[in-house]
Amino acid sequence: MNVIERIEHWGDAHHPRWLDVVRIALGIVIFLKGVTFLADTESLRQLIEQTHIKIYTWGIVHYIAFAHLVGGILIAIGLLTRVAIGFQLPVLIGAVFFINSTRGFSFLNSELWISLVVLVLLVIFFVIGSGPYSLDHQMRERRT
Repeated sequence: MNVIERIEHWGDAHHPRWLDVVRIALGIVIFLKGVTFLADTESLRQLIEQTHIKIYTWGIVHYIAFAHLVGGILIAIGLLTRVAIGFQLPVLIGAVFFINSTRGFSFLNSELWISLVVLVLLVIFFVIGSGPYSLDHQMRERRT
């Protein structure tokens, strides 16, 4: 049993059921953030350009919107949860360390705190998995 399988086994064995409600809420919040990004892609583009990182800005804007929309749905229903979180982690790490750092690390920067909470929850669910109320769990049950 390799390290990843041991982490998955530990996460499945130590997953309280109430955390599924948190996972579903997290997926919905991420999905809604993707909807707001699609509604105003110009402000997202300007936000990324403020970091002065030389990247293809429109490509990143589309990646963020797609990752939030699809990833949010997958996290909420618990399907391929770790894969969806894997696509979310670079976005949230960038949001915490690059985007929100331009606004300053203060208690008044509410976007920073929301991004930090979402990042911590994503890391938690990456380790412990999707839980018993998920499509991943239902598919695993049907296989055995």
